[in-house]
Amino acid sequence: MTALFDIPAIPLVPVKGETAGFPVHRIFCVGRNYADHAAEMGYEVDREAPFYFTKPASAIVPTGSTIAYPPGTSNFHYEMELVVAIGAPAFRVSVEDAPKAIFGYAAGLDMTRRDLQLSERAKQRPWSLGKAFENSAPIAEITKAADLAPIGPQRIALSVGGETKQDAHLSDLVWSVAELISHLSQFYHLVPGDLIYTGTPAGVGPVLPGDVLRGEIDGLQPITLTIGPAE
Repeated sequence: MTALFDIPAIPLVPVKGETAGFPVHRIFCVGRNYADHAAEMGYEVDREAPFYFTKPASAIVPTGSTIAYPPGTSNFHYEMELVVAIGAPAFRVSVEDAPKAIFGYAAGLDMTRRDLQLSERAKQRPWSLGKAFENSAPIAEITKAADLAPIGPQRIALSVGGETKQDAHLSDLVWSVAELISHLSQFYHLVPGDLIYTGTPAGVGPVLPGDVLRGEIDGLQPITLTIGPAE
């Protein structure tokens, strides 16, 4: 059977030391995975279990890009995150076995239409308008897991126009990478090509056209992003 319409190309994320790219299948994002960020959003961390939202593959945009200020918002926010790239199938895996599914790590941004997220949240509706839109998941080059020290002491930080806005450590994660993979795998058949954006520390805030963002995680390629004019 042939397709009725042209099929969008699968986004490919560069991998350090490889000529082939990482094909993006799905994007899972973890909510409130840093206690200080949960507090600034007016919540305590739910320590019974992590929770998630998703973004479409069309949200992927490479580091160094300029993206348009998106439609429908007047409060466009950055969220700096560690991204986990899945490289092996994982279904109902234990925390101990979860690391076997990790292909690598990258620096990423969860760009958010905050006003839309908050208005939908207030109505107890899904966050899709605030989170799941084009160009909302910028990502830098992936570093293979074997080439990065164990997750924990690495600094995660973001600046806007050279001014530091977010500054924390991966040890501040409420749910570890292994715990997130194990938990997600109880509900999904995780497969190579899946990405997990693991949450953001405190310090999120708005950006405007002309702003230049730079995010860093020790041991990974930094991510940069420029905000262009509104669409």
